[in-house]
Amino acid sequence: MPLMGRRWIHLVLGGALLMPFFLLTSVVVPLVVDGADPLRDVGWQFVAFGGALPLAALAALLFPLLRPLEVAAVRSLCGVPAEWLAEGPAVSWAARRRTALWFVAHLLAGGIVSGMTLSAPPAAVVLLLLPFADPLRHTALGVPDLFHGVLGPLAGLALLALVVGTAWGAGVLLGRVAPVLLGPTPADRLAAAERRAAELASRNRLARELHDAVGHALSAVTLQAGAARRVLDTDPEFARRALAAIEETTRHAVAELDTVLGLLREEDGSDPAAPAPTLDGLEALLGRTRAAGVPVEATVEGPLAGLAPVVSREAYRIVQEGLSNALRHAGPVPVRLHLGVREGELLIRVENPVAGAVAGAAARPGGGRGLRGIAERARLLGGAATAAEREGVWRLTARLPLTGTGMGTQAETGTGKGARAETGTGTGER
Repeated sequence: MPLMGRRWIHLVLGGALLMPFFLLTSVVVPLVVDGADPLRDVGWQFVAFGGALPLAALAALLFPLLRPLEVAAVRSLCGVPAEWLAEGPAVSWAARRRTALWFVAHLLAGGIVSGMTLSAPPAAVVLLLLPFADPLRHTALGVPDLFHGVLGPLAGLALLALVVGTAWGAGVLLGRVAPVLLGPTPADRLAAAERRAAELASRNRLARELHDAVGHALSAVTLQAGAARRVLDTDPEFARRALAAIEETTRHAVAELDTVLGLLREEDGSDPAAPAPTLDGLEALLGRTRAAGVPVEATVEGPLAGLAPVVSREAYRIVQEGLSNALRHAGPVPVRLHLGVREGELLIRVENPVAGAVAGAAARPGGGRGLRGIAERARLLGGAATAAEREGVWRLTARLPLTGTGMGTQAETGTGKGARAETGTGTGER
């Protein structure tokens, strides 16, 4: 259907929406004013028409769901792009006032066009046929004798043109006003930005959890499987131990994957990270890494048991990713892990040599996601992380406040305290 036709339908819809308010006013006016008869007196009909508009504005102010209904009608019938219009109910009073103004404009224009659509075409048909139908000229229609000649058809055509022109003009005017009155308010834009930030934060968190939980297991399994394959014929006992380690690693990975998938199924509003592993499982993590053929020397300074749960969880993931980096990029080389609690922060340092090619450390395309994940985890807690190669040693360092006060959407989206991940010039991006 042409755009003008759809806009005409939109105006007629406005006239239909006006009718309940018009009828209510037509009932109330005679109760207030003696002798008023809006059902028969044209003057009082205009009074009832004018009184119906404030009632429509009040309804728009009281019912926020009116805005999405009007937005759907404007998008479908007025040809206004959806991105120019607001989504959802009018929550703020500023949005409600704008919706009320739009509703009044829609009903006012719709009432006028609907009234002209109902009354003008029959009158235009009479004027067009008046010179050619003798019975009409002798019928008491109240048509002046002036229109019995050629002026009758001309007046009929002019009346039809007036209806079409009024409908066209009202449709164009409403189409231009709609983005202003039904478009997003500053509060709507802020709410939409917050929703997008929350969605991005959720996606980033899922990506970090999957990368750290599953990536570590796959790196260890890859290294263990490669070692077992090389000694399968010469050292079957070692191959059996490697296969047992693969079984244990994959079993633990499935359990962590269930934890990550729980984030997607979360519906009760509880902390989705609650079942995730913490530093209480550090020894088990080190055992699985050593089973993959990586000698790990770990030192711990200060008590770890009293850390805040969120700090302990993020610290575990940072250590896990640091060990995974060594597995993926350096192979079975000695790794030094240091954890220390001092001066109100938890210090994490993972070091491993990177000079020279190491058997079993195959090149991996892409990379860098793990370091970005570590930086984001540290930044979420108000801390910082650095990673770089210096003098043949790859060193990952993270500092986390013991209270974890930096958490929030602002930090998640990159506006919190500065955390950086330097890839250096060692084995490439990790």
